[in-house]
Amino acid sequence: MTKRTSAKYKIDRRMGENIWGRPKSPVNRREYGPGQHGQRRKAKISDFGLQLRAKQKLKGYYGDLTEKQFRRIFAEAERVRGDTGELLIGLLERRLDAVVYRAKFVPTMFAARQFVNHGHVKVNGKRVNIPSYRVKEGDVIEVRDKSKQMTALLEAVQLAERDVPDYIDADHSKMVATFVRQPGLSDVPYPVMMEPNLVIEFYAQN
Repeated sequence: MTKRTSAKYKIDRRMGENIWGRPKSPVNRREYGPGQHGQRRKAKISDFGLQLRAKQKLKGYYGDLTEKQFRRIFAEAERVRGDTGELLIGLLERRLDAVVYRAKFVPTMFAARQFVNHGHVKVNGKRVNIPSYRVKEGDVIEVRDKSKQMTALLEAVQLAERDVPDYIDADHSKMVATFVRQPGLSDVPYPVMMEPNLVIEFYAQN
């Protein structure tokens, strides 16, 4: 089963933002945090608090990654020459579960992790059940024949709340998608503002 250290709705309420842009998010009804103290007046957030929040939001968006997973991806982005923030986003978007979500094969990022985990996906003709598997440009991701009629899959394709970004070429009639290129921050259709620059500042100081 999908590992959830926090329920996805709690992540929205904790952040105070509808980070996946879902119509059913509780933030659409009330923007304060969870729990009995959620409606208290918000204190001014320190620079550290802003940096931490940016990190938690980005981690939460990709299925609430563990700190170890996220730190490892950040360290890899930092080692490569170029803009660390852009590279961080690109590496996160190359995760197989993220590609499955972007291709609209599943309704949520959490469902994408479970979908891959349960062996419903093939990459270049071979079954891959590791959500963190990193796809490369030109890789072909497809749903296994036995899984193509799953109700959740058919419903996800019809979702009007998001579109397939241009760095993924998806054919929903065949349930096949090609990863065209690694995206940058401006290419990724986040429903809310992501601030990888603050994530860089957080790790630089901690």
